Amino acid sequence: MEKQIEEFIEKCHQIYPEEMVKKIEQAVTFAKESHGEKKRLDGSPYLMHPLAVSEILLDYGVDGETILASILHETINHGNSTEEEIEENFGSEVASIVGTISKLNHLELNDDSLYSAMNLRKILVGMSEDVRVLLLKLADRLHNLRTADALDKETLKKKVTETMNVLIPIAHRLGMYQMKGEMEDLCLKYSKPDVYADILERLSGAEKKLKDSLEEMEESISEMLDEHNIHYRMKSRVKSVYSIYNKLNNGKSWDTIYDILALRVIVEEVSDCYLTIGLIHAKYRPIPGRFKDYIANPKQNMYQSLHTGVFGSDGNRYEIQVRTEEMDEYAEKGVASHFAYKEKHYMKNVMEQKLEIFRNLIESSESLSDVEFQSNIEAELFSESIYVFTPKGDVLELPKGATPIDFAYRIHSDVGDKTVGAIVNDVIVPLSHPLQNDDVVTIKTSANSTPNKEWLNFVVTSHARNKIKAYFSKQEKENYTESGKNILLNELRKKKIPFDTLFTQENVKRICEELKLENLDELYFSIGTLRFTASYIIAFLTEEKKDIQDILLEKVQRKSNDKNTNKGDILVNGYDNILVTLGKCCHPVYGDEIVGFITKGEGITVHKKECKNVSNKKERMIDVSWNMKEDATYAVTLQVIVEPGKNHVADLVSRACEKNISVDAISTKEKENTTIYEMTIKVKDKEELDGFMNSLEMYSFVKEVERI
Repeated sequence: MEKQIEEFIEKCHQIYPEEMVKKIEQAVTFAKESHGEKKRLDGSPYLMHPLAVSEILLDYGVDGETILASILHETINHGNSTEEEIEENFGSEVASIVGTISKLNHLELNDDSLYSAMNLRKILVGMSEDVRVLLLKLADRLHNLRTADALDKETLKKKVTETMNVLIPIAHRLGMYQMKGEMEDLCLKYSKPDVYADILERLSGAEKKLKDSLEEMEESISEMLDEHNIHYRMKSRVKSVYSIYNKLNNGKSWDTIYDILALRVIVEEVSDCYLTIGLIHAKYRPIPGRFKDYIANPKQNMYQSLHTGVFGSDGNRYEIQVRTEEMDEYAEKGVASHFAYKEKHYMKNVMEQKLEIFRNLIESSESLSDVEFQSNIEAELFSESIYVFTPKGDVLELPKGATPIDFAYRIHSDVGDKTVGAIVNDVIVPLSHPLQNDDVVTIKTSANSTPNKEWLNFVVTSHARNKIKAYFSKQEKENYTESGKNILLNELRKKKIPFDTLFTQENVKRICEELKLENLDELYFSIGTLRFTASYIIAFLTEEKKDIQDILLEKVQRKSNDKNTNKGDILVNGYDNILVTLGKCCHPVYGDEIVGFITKGEGITVHKKECKNVSNKKERMIDVSWNMKEDATYAVTLQVIVEPGKNHVADLVSRACEKNISVDAISTKEKENTTIYEMTIKVKDKEELDGFMNSLEMYSFVKEVERI
């Protein structure tokens, strides 16, 4: 024990300041005296357990108070100490954690039912107002499982059931996969020893061969990354026993488990993640359906990584994960990787928001709904956070720069929609006021109030922005629909045609099919937005219709004195709300000279001026122009002709990454004495496209680059 204490203190010296290490040494002495001569079931001094738990937590980089609490966490239940003594010697914060964990350790499952597990999980999270309590509970259980051989069968069974049904789901929601994986393996070892031993034996029998395969693949990928100057580090592993068991138990055969051999590549930048995957796919054949992009689409527990499966040159199947250091830290340690204990008293609500499936568990607070959580996750995943209070004392986590409107929508969409004012720290502030840590925010609402478009200029959360846009989108559509209906009714009155006579069910169905509309409301909307005129609709149904192309030509040739308010990519003689599509034959991009071409049933199609498909059809052409949008991108396909003999996909992808250009697809065609790559990319404008094409032509192996 003395040796373990010495090694433990030495580790603490490497992590914490001298003042905290002295407190830790004091806590060790306090715990040693409190436990006295008490032994664990395996005969070891009782202090060995809290020291082991503390060492587990050291690996997660927790703060000093958590280590103090972990050393002392059994001094109440299995020692002669009280919460008051701990508070007197180590402060209220440490005492609160120890007191809560002491209460939690008295809880256990009533039975094996799912209801009992969910109820216990709810109590655990509800009592754990500080997320550090949950981390300590998980570390405590992990060490207990490591030493569970000393338990009797009945107690062991209860511990395993509780761990599987209660604690492992919590570890999963906290994103603590390293701890979760070890607990799963240990639970399988104790609950199904024969199955565990069989899988372990199969893995062990092929261990040398598997490790050799991993080393070869690791060396091959390293060479590729070195060649492209990508800074990285790499990990490899053989899949855990429980993961294999779970897949076998779900009907998979041993031969169809693709990720027994796994490599993890950790790089510096997000762009390096995509480049690395591109290089790997260029050399090794991907396993269909195995590519997953959890960077652009994170899991609900905020896990991020790129996953793929490939066939190695040795015939083995490999799972490969690519991520940044920050993503890897989170993947291994979950919420523990984001400890910011300068905001200790905020951590209760931070934990609630990480565990969104446990919303409404704590009486005095309200977490985010799943819909709200998902809508905000991408934009706010790792942004710097502030923590603000409701008047009742509940804490909300918001991205830095958030305003009272963001706060209001985080509480509830109805609150956001009806907001008329805000009071921050007892002072009335503008709705655009940036909130700060510790602010107490009161939102004033009115039943008759509605959102203001000006809010879009200062809100920062994607949820608030989406809700505001959705409101006005719905309102605009309703207004256009009502306007279109009135225009049509007025035209019918002029022509003295009863509505019911002309707009029979059969006629409505016929015109909707012809014009590719969903229903009568969409027809009204099309009239209200001037896509079709009321006269044309009536003429169509009375068999006096003009050709739809003629109607469109008449429409765009009318002069408009209104100021242009077009929000699309293309202006049609300054006219708004006309259906416009970009020609798929020539793929125009911003900066190209373009013309519009009237297309039956599809409005106006925009082509490059020299496009062969419209060059001989002057009568259907109209003037169009670009309406630049900062966030607009355009798909273009390039034909890159190269010298044969070597695969250059990685070079092309690398150059695209250098130029910050998105690559949607690459295909290869082999012809006599030449290789052709068809490369679909997205660019902002013709200038960016020309620059990229010129950069490709600088490669010595490239013969020609054409836009097709």
